[in-house]
Amino acid sequence: MTVLPGGLRVCVESVPQYGRGLAAVALTVAAGGDDDPAGRHGTAHLVEHLMFPRSGREGSADPAGEGYAALVAGAGGVCNAETHRDHTVFHTTVPAELLPDALAWEAGRLLGFAPTEDVIRTETDVIGEEIRGAGDAGRYWESALGALYPGSRDSFGTAAELAGITAGEVEAFFRAHYTAPRMVLSVVGDVDPARVVAVVREVFAGVVPTAEETRAAEAPRTAREIRAAEEARTARETRAAEAPRAATEIRTAPLPAGRPGVAVGHPLPDPVADRPAYLAQAVLAQVLGRSRLPVLARSVRDGHRLTSATVTCGYHGQWLASAAPDLTLAVLGRAPGTEVGAAVDIWRSVLRAVADGPLPEAEHRRAVNSLLVAWHRQADSLPTRAVALGRDALLLPGSAGPDALPAELRRTTPAEVAAAARALLEGPVTVTELAPQKGTVG
Repeated sequence: MTVLPGGLRVCVESVPQYGRGLAAVALTVAAGGDDDPAGRHGTAHLVEHLMFPRSGREGSADPAGEGYAALVAGAGGVCNAETHRDHTVFHTTVPAELLPDALAWEAGRLLGFAPTEDVIRTETDVIGEEIRGAGDAGRYWESALGALYPGSRDSFGTAAELAGITAGEVEAFFRAHYTAPRMVLSVVGDVDPARVVAVVREVFAGVVPTAEETRAAEAPRTAREIRAAEEARTARETRAAEAPRAATEIRTAPLPAGRPGVAVGHPLPDPVADRPAYLAQAVLAQVLGRSRLPVLARSVRDGHRLTSATVTCGYHGQWLASAAPDLTLAVLGRAPGTEVGAAVDIWRSVLRAVADGPLPEAEHRRAVNSLLVAWHRQADSLPTRAVALGRDALLLPGSAGPDALPAELRRTTPAEVAAAARALLEGPVTVTELAPQKGTVG
């Protein structure tokens, strides 16, 4: 990793074996849903959309075209982005010989960020559709996180709060958060690291404003914009410092679902401060979701049973994709006659069986191997590796990098998995009834 004078971190990994002739670029920014100003939930998500301008602009490399996405597509590449609770990541894959161009385009959209009111209205409409089309699992996860950590924000936003957002507010958020010290640029593929860093130094030089330029840019901000940004910063720092709510069981409002069920959420250990315990929770989720609960869901016991069971570890099912706070979430289908409390009791009984372990070595090894297989599949993907490097540098300081993960997982023991199960039993838990609405299948 190279740190440029303005604070931009550049991670480069030469791995031609994973995609000869290709290169992936990921720009990871420390700005997500938790950074949204008060009253403007969804600003980070909107800025992500606006980084893909719908049309070119005068003076850009593509003034008559459709902006960044068109440039990438014209080069035979692909690009996309994701807004999370604590960061936003943009990733692009192009032929390796066009990497200098891709880096210049990436810098160009940072330097040229100036959305118009018309484009903002278009993208807020698109985000509204995304919110309406969001999957059930995301709603369950966000409900559990908000119950354990009051004030936490989801990454989508709220259509009503975005409806009145102005170009000035959007640009103020961009200037405050899309600064060099808050960004990591990672490049992976068939590349020469020294050449990549040289190109980045050249094309990203203008992305780092001087102190005078920063003060001049911030001067026109209204008192409301400054106050909203300060409120968001204070709320985010408070949430990061707080422990989860201490109540043994937190019942949340029921959520609509296609079939009767219950969602059960547990806080995860900090992946930086307590990484072995976090990884033990990842293994535990595999044990529960791949062997213990599916067997139980196919059986009948005392007239109570589960019809389905999924267990995920990490942000919306992505482990090591977020800093603390984070969750393990179990979504359990309830057969007719199985009440919410009975389903939770079944979940606790399965946890208790693991906690009283240790696990049989063969079962433990299968769970670890399933995580390793998933990791190796991802490691073959250039954009996934680029994103992982950026997240590690930005969110998980001290991480040895994605290639150290297999050895870390193999060091996880059955005793540590049993301790992980005990931690879930003894810690706070959220319980959300999933209730069919009229017209749905029960």
